Amino acid sequence: MRTIMLDLFAQTGNLTIGDIALRIGIAALLSAIIFLSYWYTHAGTSYSKKFNVSLVTLTILTCTVMTVIGNNIALSLGMAGALSIVRFRTAVKDSRDTIYIFWAVIVGLCAGVGDFLTAVIGSVAVTIVLLIMGRVRNENRILLIIKGNRSLEADMEALVFNHFNMKPLLRVKNTTPNSVELIFEMSRSTYNLTYKGEKNITQLLHEKEGIEYVNVVTQNDEISG
Repeated sequence: MRTIMLDLFAQTGNLTIGDIALRIGIAALLSAIIFLSYWYTHAGTSYSKKFNVSLVTLTILTCTVMTVIGNNIALSLGMAGALSIVRFRTAVKDSRDTIYIFWAVIVGLCAGVGDFLTAVIGSVAVTIVLLIMGRVRNENRILLIIKGNRSLEADMEALVFNHFNMKPLLRVKNTTPNSVELIFEMSRSTYNLTYKGEKNITQLLHEKEGIEYVNVVTQNDEISG
């Protein structure tokens, strides 16, 4: 019985168990580079540990699939048909995440067919580019939302534009016969623009009678699931 089981597990096509272990081992090693690169280039709330672990697993799984397929065209078509029924509904949180998904798949493909040199050179090249560029941080935008009496519309606009040296953009203006709501957009660096001894924008606005509320909202490009 033991001999039969050993013969069964030894049936791996033209590859030996050592070859399979080597390919999956190389894929796992290169996936560690992807893991470290993702951890380094993502900072703060944009970093997802679960997604990073998924990249490592995706690399190994892709390598395993390519090892099974090999040069068998019929098997590759069957595998493609089987995988085509999979539907992914998870939204990509950061546009950079798509790059890492492709990177993991490509490394897995190269390791699966035994082209280790291409996988290593490609991974090293991508890593160097990311190191040169450094951490890419999302520039958060600040939305300044003001609501007050309709008669203060011109004063509110003038106060905001003068305080920030005309840098904010007036994105939305909602009006009723008695009130007006203004939404200004600016960069965080612009919002942090202050002058020595000067009051901040919320204090200046609340000094005017007729201001109902002032909201400051941080907005970024991330998609939450």
